[in-house]
Amino acid sequence: MTIRVLIADDQGMVRTGFRVFLASQPDIEVVGEAENGLVAVERAAALKPDVILMDVRMPVMDGLTATREILGGTADGPSKVLILTTFDLDDYVYEALRAGASGFLLKDASALQLAEAVRVVAAGEALIAPSVTKRLIAEFARLGGPRAPSLRKIEELTERETEVLALIAQGLSNQEIAERLHVSDQTVKTHVGRMLAKLGLRDRAQAIVYAYESGLVRPF
Repeated sequence: MTIRVLIADDQGMVRTGFRVFLASQPDIEVVGEAENGLVAVERAAALKPDVILMDVRMPVMDGLTATREILGGTADGPSKVLILTTFDLDDYVYEALRAGASGFLLKDASALQLAEAVRVVAAGEALIAPSVTKRLIAEFARLGGPRAPSLRKIEELTERETEVLALIAQGLSNQEIAERLHVSDQTVKTHVGRMLAKLGLRDRAQAIVYAYESGLVRPF
């Protein structure tokens, strides 16, 4: 199945570079480009891409606002958003995840990293590096306390699913969780899938935010 991608960035050279990178991949098709957030919202609605590469700093409408508009707060939105970032955009990590973004990609990523990031996000996984998770945890610590204190939905989870959610929030990968719990990777994937479905969450990125905002996990 071909992954349909929309590139939203106000720099023409960046869009061209990404398009050239992705055009070399047999399973990826760039279906459109957008020079600002407003155009990204319009083209996302018209083209219904699987993945949107979204820059944060754009004129007319920024990438975070565009992400909120596109995803509309639903857990099963038609598109996945991959935020294009640079090292100086740490402040946007938390808000981007709350807006529904599925991960982050550095603008200087290689062609292989770019293509793999698109595939990972299209498959429903989150793309969050351990360093990003650490910054996210630090941001929750700065904000202090849960922002959505209700644990009603979490009560629907099994003990193991709750445990998996807590470990995801600590930045552990499926493999690391499997090793910690002495189970197979596939078992962890099953637990993650059921946990996301019960909580109505899109992916691991939203799970991390939910775990901290509900108070299930406290910043350390």
